[in-house]
Amino acid sequence: MVLLRNVSNAIWHAFQALHQESEGLVAKTKLKVLTANMASTLDLYGVEKGLEQFSSTSTLNFQHFLDYLQKEVFSSILITKLRDLRQYEEKIEEICWLICRKNFTSTLFKDTQIFYLFRIYCLFSDMNSDGDFSVSLNPEEAVIILQKVTESLGLDCEKDKRITSLNKGHKTFDFQEFINLFVEFKDDKHSLEYDQSMYEVINDIYQTYIKDVVKKGYLLRKGYLLPTFKEYWVVLQPCELSLYKNKNEKELSGVIQLDPQFALRPIHCNSPTKSEKLLKFSLKSGERNIEFATRDHKSRIQWITALQLAITYSAGERGFQRDLIIRRKKKREYEEKMKKDEENIVLKQFEMARSQLEEEKRARKAAEELARVDSRRVAELEDMKENLEKLLEEEIQAKRDEEIVRALQARVLAEEWEKREELEQLQKEQTALYEEEKQKRIEFEQLQKEKEVELSLAEQKLKELEDERIKLDKELKHARFKIIRSEETKEDLESRIDSLLPTLSGASLRRTSSFVMSSSRDRPTIFENQVFDTRRSRIKK
Repeated sequence: MVLLRNVSNAIWHAFQALHQESEGLVAKTKLKVLTANMASTLDLYGVEKGLEQFSSTSTLNFQHFLDYLQKEVFSSILITKLRDLRQYEEKIEEICWLICRKNFTSTLFKDTQIFYLFRIYCLFSDMNSDGDFSVSLNPEEAVIILQKVTESLGLDCEKDKRITSLNKGHKTFDFQEFINLFVEFKDDKHSLEYDQSMYEVINDIYQTYIKDVVKKGYLLRKGYLLPTFKEYWVVLQPCELSLYKNKNEKELSGVIQLDPQFALRPIHCNSPTKSEKLLKFSLKSGERNIEFATRDHKSRIQWITALQLAITYSAGERGFQRDLIIRRKKKREYEEKMKKDEENIVLKQFEMARSQLEEEKRARKAAEELARVDSRRVAELEDMKENLEKLLEEEIQAKRDEEIVRALQARVLAEEWEKREELEQLQKEQTALYEEEKQKRIEFEQLQKEKEVELSLAEQKLKELEDERIKLDKELKHARFKIIRSEETKEDLESRIDSLLPTLSGASLRRTSSFVMSSSRDRPTIFENQVFDTRRSRIKK
């Protein structure tokens, strides 16, 4: 029933937007359409037909409609993954928005922006079931949203009159009043640039609270085929880690589905480049091991903390932001309960004081009767009466002050214990981080020494190879020069032979040609001699 509880506020808005036959009642024929649309998103069909037999009347109030949805529609849905739950929530709230959006229009915002604000309002608002159902936004939650807006626009939250007025007031907000809060920001600077900024702010709030984005930013990831780190724009949610090529989040490079089986482990290793150092950590689940890296220690701590938080919430029934909202709501309920208890204590003390005053009045009447007998005794009793009344009032006031101080002391003591536990936890984490960094520094220094030795050996070897290459280049140039000289000599000889051919007889010509051929076959080439000399020099070395 988690899905129904999460979308109840949106369903209430759709219920209110339908034409009502009377106050708080909607015809079943119109509720059938809403039920059929919501059921189709859940792959259920025909469940709206049961509305006719659910009640003998032709109309239903919101409580009966919720009971029917819980029994006939949402009870058959089994959702085990937070990602699927978030998709169903978006589809159902979009259906509800299509029904009720005609009641919430604004010329200053686009339809997409109003829909984003509608989902944000449904997430933060509370449903009051006392008497008639209603959905309203607590001013504390409105302050949190507006603080996010002012920070995104570069304004000062503490000096903004809109936020300070909300902190002082105790009025709840409906959705139209919630839209008007954003309209006030646009009225300040109504320009195209400011409109684009407001759109980005609303989209950022939507991503943070509705999409439950825990953290965004650049992160280095090690490749599978090539062991090099590549930078990605990463969007972290409780159920998945999405990697994009750039900040506009249009080209998706990969998605890592998170679950409680993943474990985080920091890794100490140098960056593959000489100009920078990378601080690594791994995300491991079974045999799957994914390595990430950052360029500074602070970023690594932030990413490890955010990833641990996302892994913790990956198997839960509600996201991180919804859990924070529920915690704040429980805290407000607890504070209201404590306030009522304090008021009851003060009321009881007042009743006791009033009973004491009644007793004093009766005692005064008895004293007046006795005073009739003795006038002197009457004067004494009057003085006693005045003193007793003063003492009683002082005692009552002292008891009230004592109870208030005790309540405040108990609250301060509880807060002190919480702060002390948080401080001890932070001290433990700081000590662990210090020891870890100390060990890493020792390992890094050792590794650096080894790398320096290897670098010196490599430089020496490189110098030797460079000398040998220069020597071989010289030998190759010399061999090429000899080959060119041999070719020139050969061409000169052939030209001389051609000039002597007419004067020589046939026998002489044959003897000359055979002599030249035999001499050319028997004599090794200049290049062969050069290769032989090179091999002989290497053997000597």
